[in-house]
Formats: sequence, structure tokens, C-alpha cells
Amino acid sequence: MALRLSEGAIAAIMKGDNSVKPVLQLINIRPISSSSGPPRYRMLMSDGVNTLSSCMLATQLNSMVDDKTLTANAICQINRFIMNTLKDGRRVMIMMDLTVLRAGDANAPKIGNPVQYVEGAEQSVKPQQSPGLAANPAPSHPPQHQNSSPGAGVASPSGMAAKYGGLSKVPGKGPGHYFANTPEGSQTKVVPIASLNPYQSKWTICARVTQKGQIRTWSNSRGEGKLFSIELVDESGEIRATAFNDQVDKYFPLIELNKVYYFSKGYLKVAKMQYTAVKNEYEIAFSHDTSVIPCEDAQHLPSIQFDFVSVGDLESVSKDRLVDVIGICKSYGDATKITIRSSNREVFKRDMELMDMSGKTVTVTLWGTEAEKFDGSQQPVVAIKGARVSDFGGRSLSVITSSTVIINPDRPEAFKLRGWFDSEGQLLEATSISNARTGPAGDGNANWKTLHEVKTENLGQGDKADYFSCVGTVVYLRKENCMYQACPTPDCNKKVIDEQNGLYCCEKCNKQFPNFKYRMTLGVNIVDFQDNLWITCFQEAAETILGQNAAYLGELRAKDEQAFGEVLDNATFTTYEFRIRIKLETFNDESRVKATVMDVKPVNHKEQAKRLILTIRRNAELLG
Repeated sequence: MALRLSEGAIAAIMKGDNSVKPVLQLINIRPISSSSGPPRYRMLMSDGVNTLSSCMLATQLNSMVDDKTLTANAICQINRFIMNTLKDGRRVMIMMDLTVLRAGDANAPKIGNPVQYVEGAEQSVKPQQSPGLAANPAPSHPPQHQNSSPGAGVASPSGMAAKYGGLSKVPGKGPGHYFANTPEGSQTKVVPIASLNPYQSKWTICARVTQKGQIRTWSNSRGEGKLFSIELVDESGEIRATAFNDQVDKYFPLIELNKVYYFSKGYLKVAKMQYTAVKNEYEIAFSHDTSVIPCEDAQHLPSIQFDFVSVGDLESVSKDRLVDVIGICKSYGDATKITIRSSNREVFKRDMELMDMSGKTVTVTLWGTEAEKFDGSQQPVVAIKGARVSDFGGRSLSVITSSTVIINPDRPEAFKLRGWFDSEGQLLEATSISNARTGPAGDGNANWKTLHEVKTENLGQGDKADYFSCVGTVVYLRKENCMYQACPTPDCNKKVIDEQNGLYCCEKCNKQFPNFKYRMTLGVNIVDFQDNLWITCFQEAAETILGQNAAYLGELRAKDEQAFGEVLDNATFTTYEFRIRIKLETFNDESRVKATVMDVKPVNHKEQAKRLILTIRRNAELLG
């Protein structure tokens, strides 16, 4: 079947209809000289009735010219286009996505007898229904939303029919252009975020700030500077914007989170999607001409937009992808200070376990002020936009500088999640997808096992370590070699050599010291109702079980061996919750499974009772 062109489509498009996907013939294509950047191509297109010379190929489609997919006389379906207005008022149709339905042929004839389209002339022709691939013809009547396409000419504000928030909106479906009064009293055309593209020279958007990052600095061979980024939302979509250097000083104090502003003039560039979860292929870079004006008449604009991914689905998400998640803070650890090696600066870090209706939990790491101020004591609902996925031991998440964290958000998903958790979710024995991470202090939900299950399931026998939680009772502590004299340097725990002259040598630090510190490596045998397991407790875990710090115990052992033994005896038959790392290790050609305690704390009898009730219910269901 012969291909038919979408007759009349060019006239309809130039009168404002951007809903069609016309089938057009490429009459000619030629490069435009450019001093910088990728080459640009101008196209002469025909719909069989009119030709349009003011057509451009988006630079991301240049490869179609390079590999000769797109040549003269080709018939193409235009899947997506935008209209841009040049400084002299001319309008250009930019082809953003197209499909070649028939390859170009130098000997192929031009279809129809098209004449050049002249804007303003009565040239619209009733289109014929094109069969087959020539579907999506242009409408047979002038569209109602004239001049509402991106970059279209300015319509007269006197004809505005819809009013909201003090703004005049162009009639039509969905968000479109409207006119806003500037502080000087003039009117400015406001365009939707979804219409922004690098081919526009002038634009104004009205948007809500849904995320505001902190000021960051950089220093490299090209110099140094500073920047901060924001995320903007309107009814049509969202976009990221970044201010640099002087613009940081000017706009950081002015721009407030959740406030609405008019943003004008800035550079549009292709977004680096690996650094943001914002759903837009472009982003804004502020320039010295950028204008930011508060808007008090647009409270109808939406707030932050989410595209939530279930915790259960994170296992199939690729590493380093940014995702939006929402869940209950099932447990959380203390905020600790760590030093970033690359910058040698201290920051706060805190882990929490996030659980949703999939019945699974994921470890989320908070940083900086988010980590320092976070309070999970009431098990709040936490929504995170733009958390980075890590494959460190299964799947885990990290909040980065561009992420947004909202506690108990006013959203339907949060209300549904809270109702589910309070009624049944809190009784579930959740499965962690972050098993190879050291769960946060207080983590009561990471892979609970009995000691019999640990052995029968052969935990620790694989290439990577396994992590599990259990409730165990201490029945024996191995006194031999449980303490040693270590290097007093804070970051070194190497055993020192007594030089018998009042000095102690650390071979790792290659230094001698007049003192040392005591370190513990305590072997402990624990039991539950089914089995037993030997575990190794290092400093903090051993101190918790023995109820004394290592410095006191070391001095006690040196002075009174019997009193030291009584401390160990008193620690037997005490019960704790253990978080354990188990791994098959080889030493001197001998392999054995080593279980190391990562965290130990008193039993939370309330949570333990919930787990036992759940186990009883599950077994009852299995027995019928």
C-alpha cells in the first residue's frame, strides 16, 4: 500500500495544533554553519499541500544524517516536535523524534504539488484520511487553542477565557501558556516547564521550589567556585536548576523551599540524569541575566512529585540509579561522626530500616544534618525523593545532596501505609534486602534465625558473608587469650610488644610508646531452644556482655585473676539479641565458619513476642 502524506498538517501545526503526528516528506536537508557545538541541519518538509522551510533537526538526531538514514525524499512520521520563536518573530518547527517510513531516493518524485506555506494566508486545506501508516491526519478545522504550542506567538490577553490565581490562561487542555503581571505592571507570557528546550532564547516559567540543596564548593585545575541546585514543579512537569558563583550569593538567600517564583532567562542544557531523579531531559543553568521574582498568586501549583518504587522491587533496580521510596521507619541507629577521606571533613551518618507493604526492609543511610536531626522513635512514615541505589550486600539506599526527605508526608500513600502498618504490618517478620550490611543499632528486623536454622541453611558458606539476628543465652565464655595489650593510637589496635624497658613497640605504626590500651577478643558460646553457636565478640560487644569496660577489666586481671574470673562467671546465663556476621574463612589451609558479633543489646520482649505470635500463626496455617 502506497504511503500517503498528512495533507493540511503543516497549516494546522502553524495555527497551533501540536497534537498531530504527521506523515511528511523531506524535500531537502542541508547543514547550517556553526562556529561551535554540534552541526545543525535545516529541513524543507512537505505534507503534499504545503512546504515549510523553517524546520530544524534536533541535534540528538544528527546520527540519522551521519548514517544516511535520513536523506532527501524520505517519508517520515513526526512523533514529537516543538515550536520555537526566533528573535525576529519567525517560528521554527524543531523535529525532536521521527521515524523514517520510507528511505530517501534521489530518483523518487515529490508527492503532490505543494506550495510554500505563508503564515497568515488562508491556505488551510481539509485533509484527507491517510490510510495505513499515514494515520494521525491534521484536523479539518482551525484548532481552538491557537498559539498554545511551545514557543508559539503571543496571543492577545483580551481573549483569555479562563482565570485562576490572578493569571490569565490560554484555553485548552492541560497546562499551557498564560499571562502574568510583572512588578512593573506589564504582562509576561508564562510557559509550562514541559515546553522548555535548548532552542528557546526567551522564556518565563512559574514554578514551586520543591527541593533546595546546600551550597557546595569545588576546586580543580580550572579554578574553584560554588553552586547550589533547586528542583522546580508546575502543572506540566518538573525541572532542576543550578546557580553558580555570583548567582549563589544573589539567589540562595532569596529562594525559599516550597515557595512559588517566576523564573526567566537561563541556559537550557541536557540534564545529567545520573545526578538527579527529576523527570526532565533538560535542566536550567542560571546566568547573569536570570530573574527570580516571588509569586503570591499561584498556590494551585502542585508540590513535590514522586514516582515511588516498592522496597520489594529494589532488588531488580540497577546500581547508582536514583529512586523515590516511601516506607515506615521500622528501626534506626545512632548518629555517628565519620571523616570523609577525600575532603578530610567530618559528617554525621545514620542508618535506618525502611519497610513498606511488600513486607521487606531496606537499609537507608542519612548524611549530614538529615542524619543529625532525624528522629525515628515514633516509627514515622518517611518519603524520599532521589535516593541512590547501592549493591553493597544486596540492595541499600543512600540519601545524597539532591535527595529530599519528608517525614509523615500529607499524601494518600502515607495514610495507606500507616493504616496497614498499625493494623498488621508491625506483626510481620520483615525480610531485609540489605542482608550484607551491618544493620543499624536497634535493628530488630534483619533476617531473624534460630541457631538450628543458621546451621541447616548453611549460612556463611557462600562467597559473601551472611548476616542474621538471633536471641541467644550466654552459657560459656572462653577466658584464655580474651584480652591483649594494644597500640594506644586511636586508629590502631595492633598488639604491642613489651620491650621490658618501660616501652611498648607497635610494629604497624613503627613507634614505641610508654603505655598501651586493653583490647578484647572474647569467645562466647550461646544457645537457644534448639542449638548452640560459638561467636566472637570484639571490644564493644564484649564490654556489653561483661558489663565493664576493657580498661577496668585489664587492670583487674593483672591484679586479681580470681576476681576477673568471677566477672566472666556472672555474665553467663544472660540473654541478648545478637546481630551476627557469619563467613567461611581459611587460615593455614584450614577452613571454618567464623561468626562475629556486630551488635548486641538486651532483648526487646515486646518485639520478640510479636515475632513468636507470627511464627505460631504461620505454623498453624501450615498444619491446617
